[in-house]
Amino acid sequence: MSKPKILIFAPREEPPSIIQQLEGAGCEVAIGDRTWQLPRGDYEDAFAAAARDAVALMGTSIRHTPVSRRIMEGSQRLRIVAKYTVGVDDVDIEAATDLGILVTHAPTESNCFAVAETTVAMMLTILKKVRERDADVRNGKWREPHHGGTYVGHRLSDDYPGITLGLVGLGRIGSRVAQLMAPWRIRILAYDPYIDATRFQLAGAKKVDYDTLLRESDVVSFHVVLTKETRFMFGERELSLMKPKAVVINTARGKVIDEAAVARALAAGRLHAAAIDAFEEEPLPADSPLRALGDKVLMAPHTAGFSNDGQLRAGVSWATRSVLTALTGQVPDNVYNRDVIPRWKERFGGASLSDNRVTG
Repeated sequence: MSKPKILIFAPREEPPSIIQQLEGAGCEVAIGDRTWQLPRGDYEDAFAAAARDAVALMGTSIRHTPVSRRIMEGSQRLRIVAKYTVGVDDVDIEAATDLGILVTHAPTESNCFAVAETTVAMMLTILKKVRERDADVRNGKWREPHHGGTYVGHRLSDDYPGITLGLVGLGRIGSRVAQLMAPWRIRILAYDPYIDATRFQLAGAKKVDYDTLLRESDVVSFHVVLTKETRFMFGERELSLMKPKAVVINTARGKVIDEAAVARALAAGRLHAAAIDAFEEEPLPADSPLRALGDKVLMAPHTAGFSNDGQLRAGVSWATRSVLTALTGQVPDNVYNRDVIPRWKERFGGASLSDNRVTG
């Protein structure tokens, strides 16, 4: 009998020890073509062919050649799709659940907390006019009236309350942003219908509905995964509720906000500024209206989680543990589509790949 095949469909930062660990478990490891990750390509045929008969798929983000129903249907023995990252919007979750396949993700500190730090950096860059001050000094200007920034924190001396920060999503990243801002003693609002009240208390955030958060916040920052509910959850209607001097930050997923609506609001002065790390189309198209807005938009190339010390290595290790756990017939600790677990247990529960009880 041939060895069970594991396909690393989107390779990234896999140390030799990880490959050795997978091969040591009796598996054949196949490495996907890195071009599958490139934008504006169509590599589904090649991906599907490589994934045929695989028992596990693992890798980093692959939004331009997502893990589709067709790819997952190509193997009747496929047990798990294990992501190195937090987001799973590049996996057809509904199809995976229909097919009885586990999808796991990796909300590690190295990734999540780096995004939180970038969020705070972006906010301060805008509110403190860091770019504008730097540019003016380089151009021979000094202490211009427009260099005045926003005082962020609470002041006891004159009872200044500080800004109000609104967090849309209070998972690991949103909670970390709240934790980082706690010493500033600002007012923090949060909207997240999927967590219990104690999480808000632990984060020092007041639980509010979405519209209230938009109306009362000086800075609105998005920290949600991309789902049917969050897709374009911020558009013209939501912009109409906000303060004209408000700032919007998106370090989550591109299709969470309507970029065209944000660009129109910025151009018309209905929104003060925006910071965007994740875009609807990546790389950002040359004709994007966001490019013409100057300092009203702070942009980054979807690198909020990037760090020099290998930000995905912890995610690679977690995905590897998840795959090896699933291949022994056990449920990993980081399943995203938990609704599939009962059906998955019926198919694979307790059955190791060396066991004749494994079924298709």
